[in-house]
Amino acid sequence: MPAITNHMPTAELQALDSAHHMHPFTTGDELTAKGARVITRANGVYLTDSEGVEILDGMAGLWCVNIGYGRDELAEVAARQMRELPYYNTFFQTTHVPAIALANKIAELAPGDLNHVFFASGGSEANDTNIRMVRTYWAAKGKPDKNILISRHNAYHGSSIGSGSLGGMSGMHAQGGLPIPDIHHINQPDWWAEGGDMTPEEFGLARARELEQAILDLGEDRVAAFIAEPVQGAGGVIVAPDSYWPEIQRICDKYEILLIVDEVICGFGRTGNWFGSQTLNIRPDIMTIAKGLSSGYQPIGGSVVSDEVAKTIDGLEFNHGYTYSGHPVASAVALENLRILEEEGIVDRVREETAPYLAEKWHGLADHPLVGETQIVGMMASLALTPDKASRAKFASDAGTVGLICRERCFANNLIMRHVGDRMVISPPLVLSLAEVDVLIERARRALDECHAQLKEQGLMKAAS
Repeated sequence: MPAITNHMPTAELQALDSAHHMHPFTTGDELTAKGARVITRANGVYLTDSEGVEILDGMAGLWCVNIGYGRDELAEVAARQMRELPYYNTFFQTTHVPAIALANKIAELAPGDLNHVFFASGGSEANDTNIRMVRTYWAAKGKPDKNILISRHNAYHGSSIGSGSLGGMSGMHAQGGLPIPDIHHINQPDWWAEGGDMTPEEFGLARARELEQAILDLGEDRVAAFIAEPVQGAGGVIVAPDSYWPEIQRICDKYEILLIVDEVICGFGRTGNWFGSQTLNIRPDIMTIAKGLSSGYQPIGGSVVSDEVAKTIDGLEFNHGYTYSGHPVASAVALENLRILEEEGIVDRVREETAPYLAEKWHGLADHPLVGETQIVGMMASLALTPDKASRAKFASDAGTVGLICRERCFANNLIMRHVGDRMVISPPLVLSLAEVDVLIERARRALDECHAQLKEQGLMKAAS
């Protein structure tokens, strides 16, 4: 069969997609009735669909295309590596130059004593690695019962059985027998939705101290690690109050609990530093990386591990790994991506110029009648939609009803902005220009206006009782 080109009519592409392609996190029958939007090419921060419509990608693909689309350097590096060494594994006491070079570069960029990398193909695999690694670490320390991992409700750490169990998404746990044993969840630090009458500072401390209570309830001799994102990405860009992370760090230090910081979204410039851990002054024992590591140009991820943990693991045979751990093409592309981020000063520009400008414009949306809260860290941000700002009220409609309407109005205005429940979130490419920030904000405001009008027309501007 000849290759499918981008010039087939959209309806034919949608029919083929529906007939054979099962989409992630999608109700297939609903998508068949609607028809998938077919993306055919991209450049910079813009996508083009099969109808020739140009769309500003406010989500950088899936939180990952940090350097933007269309960088020929990455394609050239991939082609060169494919010709030289398209594949070899890192099992059986072998290695190759791209994996060596990339591990060295990541160790150079990572904070503290995070000097060792166990590669995977993405964040889900890396977090599965973390489950096994921390349990193996404590067993090697003579504490085999120290195997419980604590996470947070509404966290996202991947969608495999292990990583999906670490995450705290109720919809995911409703399918497939999740979570696996010895995974425990505490509440998230979402002051807007759950803070009640507490100040943000009081609430942050209270939610952090749930970790300490969980350790005491479960037993310090049973708890292996706590895992969390610096900023909850897929949960709705939830930014913890300033009091939260220092208290979490104190608790992990006090009880000798390994701290796993999931940097899959926050890493590689997203928060204005190379890692969210640096932005929020967190000292992890293990960091999970993926997405921005290659800007999505190749599937790659990994666990960046402290000297102490690596020393212990290296003292035994760690019976774990993946066919594509440290894949030479993915490693070469990731290395070139890091070179571009570094040599072009993209991370510095985010911190010093683009993120502050985006923050000013984003917080300006707080005057919209639908917007109750604006949150932003670096180049990831959210809007909490509400029918009543003063009371931080939820809508009377099912959670996500309003968010979906707003998302559809964004798409209609050629802006990719995602909804998580009734929160709207963005995570644009880090190369977004100041002029493109203005375009994003203008389209977002127009979408909010249209959503607000539709809600009033349909009688949906009602608060839950």
